[in-house]
Amino acid sequence: MNKVCYRCIALCLFCIMQYEVAYTQAPNKELEDSYYGLIGRADKAIEHGDWAGAEEYLLTALSNEPQHPTNVMVMSNLGLVQYNLGRDSLALETLSRAHAIAPRSVTILANRAQVLEAMGRDSLAFADYSKVLALDSSVVEPLYAHAMIALRLGYTDKAVADCNRLQDVAADSVQTHRAWANVYSVKKQWLDAIPHFTALIDAGPTAADYCGRAVCYLMLNRLNEASADISTGLELDTENRELYFYRAYLNKARYRHDDAREDMRRALSVKKQPDVSF
Repeated sequence: MNKVCYRCIALCLFCIMQYEVAYTQAPNKELEDSYYGLIGRADKAIEHGDWAGAEEYLLTALSNEPQHPTNVMVMSNLGLVQYNLGRDSLALETLSRAHAIAPRSVTILANRAQVLEAMGRDSLAFADYSKVLALDSSVVEPLYAHAMIALRLGYTDKAVADCNRLQDVAADSVQTHRAWANVYSVKKQWLDAIPHFTALIDAGPTAADYCGRAVCYLMLNRLNEASADISTGLELDTENRELYFYRAYLNKARYRHDDAREDMRRALSVKKQPDVSF
């Protein structure tokens, strides 16, 4: 999970508006220690990556006004702050308590699913994302996450269904193209995957996307195009382990055995990288 969650970790706009209004009606010290003042301070701490400070402000707000009607959203954001502090179990507990209070909140469910996924608990994350989509099937990030977990769990048909839904709600989004690129790659439909990798590269080239398209070209025996993508990918990331593996494969196919061995040696010497596709 990225340090900054794809959903805004700051509280709802209502809280910020209350903070702005209160600023003109109270002394600064009183404002800073008020419920909305603490939320505003937490928001600023989050903006600066001060997760410990944000946690302190949110916990104080909850402690000062335990019956406040927006506390459930404070808890939801607190869970994400705690996750960013590396307190996985505590984050999960906080989000589960928030979910118990507001079981139909898409935001809380999606936040918990994201934490579960980042913890490697794919089955539980998949269940939470499924609940999110049962409540709102048009939310793009949960649809994408649901599709990628489905692939990891071997639920290819469900991943395809998610891709079709993504196509309906956000046809040209990065998430839709990445979902299709991964689904078609898993299904070994290399020709179908290529235009989606191309769209991703056009949107913002990365070594991983050049790598993905290079694999498609290799599997289709389009060696010159594969070679070009591998070279461009390595220009973007000289330490991409997979690209060296695939260049070794390419060199072997071209009977350049010494080069293939050197690329394999280089691939094995590079620190293993996590799979960022799905």
